[in-house]
Amino acid sequence: MSTTSESRSDAFLRIAGQFRLGALTTESSHPVTADLSETAGRDTAAALKLLFDVDDDVVRTYRAFVGSGRAAGIAGTLSRALRRGGRVFFTGCGSTGRLSIQLVSIWREFWQRQQARGLACEPPAAAWEDRAFSVMAGGDFALIKAVEGFEDFTDFGRKQIGDLGVCDRDVVFAITEGGETSFVIGTAWKGVEAGSKVYFVYNNPDEILCAHVTRSREVIEDPRIEKINLTTGPMAITGSTRMQATTIQLCVLLTVMEMVLRDLMADLEPGGPCALDPAVVPRAFLAELVEMHARLKDPALLDRLAALVTLEEVTYLAGRRHTYYADRYGIDVLTDTTERSPTYCTPPFRKFDDATAAESWAFLFVPAATTPEAWVHLIKREPACVEWADDEVRSLVAPDKLQQTLETVRKIGRRELMRFKVGLDGLPYRRLGAGDSAVAIVGDADAAALVEAGGFHRERLEEARAAGARTGVIAVGRGAWLERLQEGCADAACVTLAVRVPDSDFLLDGVARAGLKMLLNALSTCTMVRLGRVMGNYMVWLVASNLKLIDRATRYIEQLAGLDYAQANRLLFEVIEYVEPRWKADQAYPPVVGLAVTRAQRGLGNEEAEAALAATSVSR
Repeated sequence: MSTTSESRSDAFLRIAGQFRLGALTTESSHPVTADLSETAGRDTAAALKLLFDVDDDVVRTYRAFVGSGRAAGIAGTLSRALRRGGRVFFTGCGSTGRLSIQLVSIWREFWQRQQARGLACEPPAAAWEDRAFSVMAGGDFALIKAVEGFEDFTDFGRKQIGDLGVCDRDVVFAITEGGETSFVIGTAWKGVEAGSKVYFVYNNPDEILCAHVTRSREVIEDPRIEKINLTTGPMAITGSTRMQATTIQLCVLLTVMEMVLRDLMADLEPGGPCALDPAVVPRAFLAELVEMHARLKDPALLDRLAALVTLEEVTYLAGRRHTYYADRYGIDVLTDTTERSPTYCTPPFRKFDDATAAESWAFLFVPAATTPEAWVHLIKREPACVEWADDEVRSLVAPDKLQQTLETVRKIGRRELMRFKVGLDGLPYRRLGAGDSAVAIVGDADAAALVEAGGFHRERLEEARAAGARTGVIAVGRGAWLERLQEGCADAACVTLAVRVPDSDFLLDGVARAGLKMLLNALSTCTMVRLGRVMGNYMVWLVASNLKLIDRATRYIEQLAGLDYAQANRLLFEVIEYVEPRWKADQAYPPVVGLAVTRAQRGLGNEEAEAALAATSVSR
């Protein structure tokens, strides 16, 4: 063991008590998926069914939330704050950070549609559009690539929301699946200090958090903060809170937003098409969520989804690339593809001019001519990246963390984000060929772009097919166009999957988004399980990029290799030191947990263990 890795392990073990989270429900193994990897190896559709079975927990928890009657009170508080000129902040980190950006994009899209149809109101639609803000750890750059370590600093959360001028007229939803993320807790405390109404949204039982995590107990026991506990139980993939935890948060917060918009529109446009009764929303959403979830379990749908899993799996096994095309649901697709990287050690999106980074397994393009326009198209506003000066960073971190943090901050600004070319100007840098695959994800709002000649989705699929790539379509909607999917593909071999959304008058189409999230979760998860990224229901290819994930990786090594916690952690840091140069350069590297377990079980060195892993799995 080198001096550097030993000292890093010692430093972590000294503070490990703050981050040893194995007792949390969200870190537990779900009994339904305990044999997921074995099931997926035999029957892909059966494995998908297991993943949707765990989403029963989401429906159950949402039903309990509706029964509590709390939605009306939360929506009323937010409506009153907005009418007084206040703003709403959604804050998060990782999955919840991407959720916060998604929620704001949905809010802004609603008001952009009202402006486009000529709504005349006071304040105008454009002013209402600017009342919602997202605060993601690491800024909008983290939407596309995880920002190492940002979630570990409470003061970073305080600063990011403080820089936006949070004040006593505002409402803050501080969202953390585990209920223990330091960054998100920092945003909550800053909101309290500013006099804002603060809601703490989380997914673990109070008694467990209070017993094991001091910073969580302090928030939970503070009467100035209102708690929204949405515990669903263990995740379908152990510890992967991008699954059920974020799904229930999406459902609940979209319910609140729907109620607020109906309430506001009743005053802004009495008798107008959006002036609907807010009180009916929770139970109507529940009924549609139950119906949508049942449709996802339909055997015919599972078979089609299994075919899409195979489409991606075969692509990756051949060392080829998979590309998504999306329009209205671009933010939903981006969230899913981005979250695969830290969860399953797949290459993150590659910058167009980075010749040394590993090629991205999956990528996304949206119908905007240039990348700057594409980012606005995706998130419905100009990107807000962290652009802190060096002196600002020095005021936030200890000297031993300063250099690393400075290097991180310098790499997450707007200029760097624009190197991820997700507009049409990026297509030349990711030309498809034989062995590649491409899938369009389409909703009612952009259906014409698939079923009519010359549309964005149809052109992209035709180009892919002409280049020798295999194609597919995921369609989520209500219209008659769903029956014309194959026509839109113009290819009998195109794998098509139609998910019919229950009829409704929802302004935000929340159930469609929730259903698409569950579907994309299952698709990407089952693909990675089939590729050996999961053992049972443990994600053994995770990237240990922050303190919570270092603890998680340590526990997995402890369990799988039969070591004690300290031994497992020392071995982890040895492996991290070995792969870190490639990791930070976005180059191919082996999984740290798998490498550590292989070393421990076989008594091998790093190089020999890496060779052994490469012989049995799909490498990065």
